[in-house]
Amino acid sequence: MQKKFKIEVDCANCAAKIETAVKALPGVENASVSFMTQKMLLAADDDRFDEVLQQAVRAAKKIEPDFEIEL
Repeated sequence: MQKKFKIEVDCANCAAKIETAVKALPGVENASVSFMTQKMLLAADDDRFDEVLQQAVRAAKKIEPDFEIEL
């Protein structure tokens, strides 16, 4: 499953770090974080998608505590 989410991220460097961290999570097939469009694309296994999404949000908040995502 692949979904796109509206996010709030403060800088391009943080977006790149978040993308790298999310891609490294188990269960993530692909991820893209764009500072310019303020969007995150997440592709993960259908059965674990919600769990992977929560892990991605936790990883993003470790990098940028102000990170927000619209679910």
